[in-house]
Amino acid sequence: MNNPLRQLTINREATVNPATPNYKQIRLRLSILLFLLFLGLITWQSWQWWSWVTTPVLTVKASKTDTTVLFQILPGTSVSEIGEDLEAAGLIRSATAWVIWARWLNLRERIFPDQKGVFQSGSFELSPTLSMAEIAERIWQGNVVQQRVLIPEGWTIQQMADYFQSLGLLERDEFLRASKKPPFELYSWLPKGLPHVEGFLYPDTYYLPNDSIKAETIIHLMLDRFEQVALPMYQKHRQQSPFSLLEWVTLSSIVEKESVVETERTKIAGVFTNRLQQQIPLGADPTVEYGLKIRQTPDQPLTLQQVNTPSPYNTYLNQGLPPTPIASPGQASLEAALQPEDTDFLYFVARYDGTHIFSRTLVEHEAAQEAIRSERESRLTDS
Repeated sequence: MNNPLRQLTINREATVNPATPNYKQIRLRLSILLFLLFLGLITWQSWQWWSWVTTPVLTVKASKTDTTVLFQILPGTSVSEIGEDLEAAGLIRSATAWVIWARWLNLRERIFPDQKGVFQSGSFELSPTLSMAEIAERIWQGNVVQQRVLIPEGWTIQQMADYFQSLGLLERDEFLRASKKPPFELYSWLPKGLPHVEGFLYPDTYYLPNDSIKAETIIHLMLDRFEQVALPMYQKHRQQSPFSLLEWVTLSSIVEKESVVETERTKIAGVFTNRLQQQIPLGADPTVEYGLKIRQTPDQPLTLQQVNTPSPYNTYLNQGLPPTPIASPGQASLEAALQPEDTDFLYFVARYDGTHIFSRTLVEHEAAQEAIRSERESRLTDS
């Protein structure tokens, strides 16, 4: 038989004792709460960061002068590189934020086909008083303010000045005056005492404003490009090169003016290097032309009188390199002067098709000169 008293006791205990706490549920709820708090903190901090990086670097009130700058984007520049350049120029706060915004613009294009665009190359008028979104929109829509200008290898400052005037960008004399004032304070690597920036205005494609632009602005753009492209080449081979920066650019400019056929460039550099090492005058026609401000042609070559005319740039009369470069050398000539061909040639003479005859001795050289003269006279007679 069941004991009623025992049954009553058991029922009382079941009623009086509280349920055992479910610690697993408590821990789960606490973990969820902490996660939500952490997520909220991260979201809040992210929003604070985003709000900061997308605002203008400079407020309009804080800007007491015109802060507009000409920002140049070269063809093929990646989104991340644009962001890095913008940040370096002080136009945006974060290159990382720029990449994030660029991804949003690409997504927006897929969602709204009528808002198509792409980050375009060219020059843009930008200001640190613009927000990152405003800057991105200008570049995305391609609001460029320039025209494409091509400066060929081997051009002189005189040729550049004539070209800029022909485009209506500025007066020839303005550019020539500015070129005689090297901005040493901005480009500390420029050789001290340089009378002008001949040779250091890097030949390349530039994007310049269609309206007013100062000669100094163009010169700074070209010096910037030299600093970006040419200077690292010299710094890389500086320990192996016997030349100073000025000597290197000067030799490169002579190689540029003498070279027509690409395959001969390093050989021509090798000949000049040999002559410098053996203290033989370079005897380079382009240096005489530069000093006298003339240009020889097949029909009107340099005369003996011109070759014998004293000038700091006359490398027939003066041993060694001229005092400054004689033109703007391109990348190939700059490289050739740093790494000339190892050759025993000491002379070369130009044929009238752009190629040269190279010689080891003066006798061979004079024979080559006579052969070229005879060939030309024969052609003129036949014609």
